Amino acid sequence: MAAKTTKPLTKSQIAAEVAEQTGITKKTAVEVLDFLAQLAYKQAKNSFTIPGIGKLVLVQRKARTGRNPQTGETIKIAAKKVVKFRVAKACKDAILPPKK
Repeated sequence: MAAKTTKPLTKSQIAAEVAEQTGITKKTAVEVLDFLAQLAYKQAKNSFTIPGIGKLVLVQRKARTGRNPQTGETIKIAAKKVVKFRVAKACKDAILPPKK
């Protein structure tokens, strides 16, 4: 894995890491990442899981009332569908070890 940096990894850096660890070319690694993203977009409505990382799910939000922060006026917010990412427990535990 790359050294600890303050900036997030770019797509190119991720592809380079995948290529180095798996012995494939960087171009193939980029194609795999692109394919994984396209597959996630198509399957998100049924939920799409990346084992050990998390799951994309489509959720229906109910209509609700909100408040305009500038005027304080109460407004109605319509119901809508949103995409959420639920982090897997294994991922949470690897990044933030559980408290004892």
